Amino acid sequence: MRPGSLQIPLAVSVLFAFLGFIAPAAEPAWKPLAPPQVDGPWIQPTQGQPARPVWGHAQGLRVGLPPMPGPRGLLRIYAPYLGHREDRVVNFIAIEPIPEGQTERGFSELERSDLDRVNGKRFWSADLPRDASPAPVNRPARGIVRKQGETETLTVFVLVERFHNGAHVYLRLRFRSDRPCEVGLATFAWEDSTPLQHCILTATMGNYARLRTLYLKDGPISSLDLWPDYTETGFAPHARFALKEMIRTREGHALFIAAPNEAAPSEAEYAPGTPYWWKYEGKVATQYWRCEKPDPQLAGLVNGRYTYWLSECPIPGGIALENFELMEPFRSGAEYIFGVTAQSAGDLIKSEE
Repeated sequence: MRPGSLQIPLAVSVLFAFLGFIAPAAEPAWKPLAPPQVDGPWIQPTQGQPARPVWGHAQGLRVGLPPMPGPRGLLRIYAPYLGHREDRVVNFIAIEPIPEGQTERGFSELERSDLDRVNGKRFWSADLPRDASPAPVNRPARGIVRKQGETETLTVFVLVERFHNGAHVYLRLRFRSDRPCEVGLATFAWEDSTPLQHCILTATMGNYARLRTLYLKDGPISSLDLWPDYTETGFAPHARFALKEMIRTREGHALFIAAPNEAAPSEAEYAPGTPYWWKYEGKVATQYWRCEKPDPQLAGLVNGRYTYWLSECPIPGGIALENFELMEPFRSGAEYIFGVTAQSAGDLIKSEE
């Protein structure tokens, strides 16, 4: 998760809403929506009625949008094959554009919406990005399925309202039938967008899985070594790793991999008072970014937390990675693949080398 200007009571209510664990006074907005349908290898939204915006692999990774449980302005990443219930988020992905000549990011999760007057940018979906006009979030696009040789793909676009810094961007989500634990995320800018230096996609909730070990070309490095003395309740500063430090595949793809350092994170002992929504469920998993056409300036960035977000409860085992991302000069259409796999990091690396 990200720091920002939210007042603490509001931020806490957002946190409760995203985890969906607090009994609401009224039924959550997503509950009465039609559940997604299985069509061959795919999960796709039901058409012709208000429906849940969820796409992906019937037997693998899926991506959801609000109003599914969670803060606005974030993609929801689901991995039910880890033994999670189907609405349990394993991570979120935020959009953080930086205009040319600036250093401050826009924050899709925290920035106030000009469309709805609430925190978090509005996301909606389309089969094709014909225009930027907002569409109802509860009438999601079905997505387009295409055959490419022996492989099928499912593609849907996620449109985003304009950021206050002038960035006006959208995403393409693409799932491949031969890669059931991944989604490809490509970033684009509309013609009326301010010129961009970067458009960062950041996985924001590494503390839930307690990601601690980064896997790099010269060997693993631990969050415990990156920030050995950090015990505050905020965010430890970013650590940055250049392209030359990353593992490269046989095709030249760049891999940025993070995994827990625990064999069974679901069996951890938590500090008294730790909210139960932070307690990890399911199988241990490795998370990763892959960039198939890396710019020479590509870098991997991580920050860390010693306590869970909006709490003073220490994370079991010490400081863990939180935001986990790739960063390079903006190229409209550049794609970054995000994956969550039950493979060990070592087995993942062997499969890609």
